[in-house]
Amino acid sequence: MTSTLDAPQAAAVKKKASGSSFYLAMRLMPEAEREAMFAIYAFCRKVDDIADDGVGTRGERRARLDAWRADIAALYRGAPAGQAQFLAAIVARYGLRQADFDAILDGMAMDVAEDIVAPDLATLDLYCDRVASAVGRLSIKVFGMEEEPGFRLAHHLGRALQLTNILRDIDEDAAIGRLYLPREYLFEMDLARALDPGWIVSQPQIDGVCRKVAALAHGHYDAARAILAAKPRGRIATPSLMGAVYSEILAESEKAGFAPPRRRISLGKWRLLTLVVKHGLG
Repeated sequence: MTSTLDAPQAAAVKKKASGSSFYLAMRLMPEAEREAMFAIYAFCRKVDDIADDGVGTRGERRARLDAWRADIAALYRGAPAGQAQFLAAIVARYGLRQADFDAILDGMAMDVAEDIVAPDLATLDLYCDRVASAVGRLSIKVFGMEEEPGFRLAHHLGRALQLTNILRDIDEDAAIGRLYLPREYLFEMDLARALDPGWIVSQPQIDGVCRKVAALAHGHYDAARAILAAKPRGRIATPSLMGAVYSEILAESEKAGFAPPRRRISLGKWRLLTLVVKHGLG
């Protein structure tokens, strides 16, 4: 299959992804599926940058997301799709759903509407569904999975990965005025008196809040592993590896603790290669 991205776009996407566990997982896939996943990744990066780069007013960034939404709608009508045209080939080949692209845009719109600070658990779950599980729902189509086990896998693995990233990025998010830790857990630890991300993440009680979020993530990892253990049809090595890498990152983060000062946990090259052999080639 010809790349859905032009050469400069493809090179930029692969450079941005290189060295990540995502890139490692994509290398397990045949070329056609790998290029499709890079196209999905490119879409996610483009709209995520709108939400996170801080360029322009909130209204201007919302308009940029709306332009993407209009182009996605045009694509599914069979009309010229502007900036979304590079997705046309994979939408047709893999039967990707418009609702999932729209859900990702809805998630980005949540970040554009306001800086999310201490959402309640229901809002956090909705956010995770939109920015992560929706990506999983697109991905399982490329993996060739049937929808019933595939969408369940996307539900659980997407949330697990997103919660892990939230715990890894506490300090980076607080620096831009965001805090994705649930309000209910902050109240339990007496950290909701002032919803100031910088102050909250500087308190030692943050460790207890983060461990409760980690427990949520572990529950989703366990559910994802159970689905994968049933050997559903499709290329399950890629999601298996992603789950293995990120669940280990979560475990290492718990060992290091979440009280300040924190360090962002990454796995070393040899540990990643071990996981590739075990989950990707096993």
